[in-house]
Amino acid sequence: MEGKKKVVILGSAYPLRGGGIATFNERLAQAYTDNGFDTEIITFSLQYPSILFPGKTQISTEEPPKGLKIKVMVNSINPFNWIKVGRYIKKMRPDIVIVRYWIPFMGPCLGTIARIVRRNKHTKVEAIVDNILPHERNFLDTFLSSYFVRSVDGFITMSKSVLNDLKHFTSTKPIAYTLHPLYDNFGTLIPQQQALHELHLDPNYSYVLFFGFIRDYKGLDLLIEAFADSKLRTMPVKLLVAGEFYVKEDKYLQQISRLQLEDKVVLHTRFIPNAQVSLYFSAAHLIAQPYKSATQSGVTQIAYHFEKPIVTTNVGGLAEIVSDGKVGFVVNPDSEEIAQAIIRFFEENLYDSFHAAMQEEKKRFSWDVMVDTINKISLE
Repeated sequence: MEGKKKVVILGSAYPLRGGGIATFNERLAQAYTDNGFDTEIITFSLQYPSILFPGKTQISTEEPPKGLKIKVMVNSINPFNWIKVGRYIKKMRPDIVIVRYWIPFMGPCLGTIARIVRRNKHTKVEAIVDNILPHERNFLDTFLSSYFVRSVDGFITMSKSVLNDLKHFTSTKPIAYTLHPLYDNFGTLIPQQQALHELHLDPNYSYVLFFGFIRDYKGLDLLIEAFADSKLRTMPVKLLVAGEFYVKEDKYLQQISRLQLEDKVVLHTRFIPNAQVSLYFSAAHLIAQPYKSATQSGVTQIAYHFEKPIVTTNVGGLAEIVSDGKVGFVVNPDSEEIAQAIIRFFEENLYDSFHAAMQEEKKRFSWDVMVDTINKISLE
């Protein structure tokens, strides 16, 4: 075929607010562009109806990403729109359409578009699957995901748990596993004291950072409980929570009050724009991911980019990413084990050794590997 190969990424992107999925899709588009592909993202004009969106706003106030072609087009709840988008992409005849699938709610929309696109007998439709079944499930999830699975040619997963889940939906279509690439598009570290000053944090303390949208499955309650440990309570260490509540915040605020941790927990509970991500990771000494369930997490890859040690739990694919005792600790989703890991990290002064190990470990997480993995099941 003459000329550049054409790739369309179908999923969240600007002007929708950043967050893991939009950020990933934009970075993947950049990786394909850098590899010589004609690349375009087709994103949502309406991603979620307001009644289903737990945050304050879905629209970004930041500057658009430079150098990317993004077309705002998809309405997730309008079947006539799905037909229009499907026909539009079908007529484009891209070599690959990469669909980002993370929630069964999107199954009818994305599955219908994919079915129409494949009718051109040229385009391969591949899905990057974050979750084939969600953390909080209902009776429709299996049906909706089955509809989507039947609409695409192959799958890429970033955790072995999702790979195993997918095998219950298909035994004939190719499924490739590769590690979640590094989030290297949030800038660089700034001096820790400068970050603390800009965030109005007391420089006499060290900070454990919980970062990202707050949902119950992410285990913030376990982390708060950990800070009630009698020994950790007396250490010059605070918990910094940075991210918007996607659940009712009352129970977390009541837990902090009940445990008398108001002076140990700093709440920056709002949406953190991409431009401020480096501030929070620069200020932190340790990143905590106390998840009760998980597949993979982009927060881990931000931590690797900034070379910040991690305490995470042995659920889903998180332990596949974090080398226990080398770049952090992997513990059970238990508040006492989380507390003991945090105490050990600070008592044994492990920051420098873990930080140094992360410089080597993060070489495993390459965007070129992700591109090659998708191409292998699409173009060969």
